[in-house]
Amino acid sequence: MEHEKLVVSHRVYEGRVLNLRVDDVQLPSGQQTIREIVEHGGAVAIVALDEDERVVLIKQYRYAVDCPLIELPAGVLEPGEEPLACAARELEEETGYQAGSFEPLITIYPSPGYTTEIIHMFVARQLEAGQPRPEHDEFIELLHMPLKQALEMIAHGEVEICNGVAVIGLMMAAFKLNR
Repeated sequence: MEHEKLVVSHRVYEGRVLNLRVDDVQLPSGQQTIREIVEHGGAVAIVALDEDERVVLIKQYRYAVDCPLIELPAGVLEPGEEPLACAARELEEETGYQAGSFEPLITIYPSPGYTTEIIHMFVARQLEAGQPRPEHDEFIELLHMPLKQALEMIAHGEVEICNGVAVIGLMMAAFKLNR
């Protein structure tokens, strides 16, 4: 398969979590076009399961969509940070839980048409409760529910669990655990 070739790249914005660049590219046909790319350093998401097969979820208001959503504990990779270390850090920060084991679940590109973001998902088990330490701008409500209930909410189109990362993570966990 032929690839597009970069002609010139322009950085338009540099932010705390992401950057935006506009690339002029040459298509395999020889024509030129523009690609707007959101550069993102990557992230993790965690399906944390307790001994009763309840999943630890978080509920938080998301400004971009102007509503609260039920999500997996997740966070952005620090520069040079390994995904597993980030998963352990984010799980503890957002939920207070430490996990005795982490198993890779799936790695996805959530929107490869315009962003470099990659998300590494893990299943965490052998949970030990602790004190959450959310960031100063995070207002998180912890939820615990059977994995089956979360899947039923997704299947019935419950608007609270409509985050693509949560949907994929919960469904993949159920698939791998034969639930």
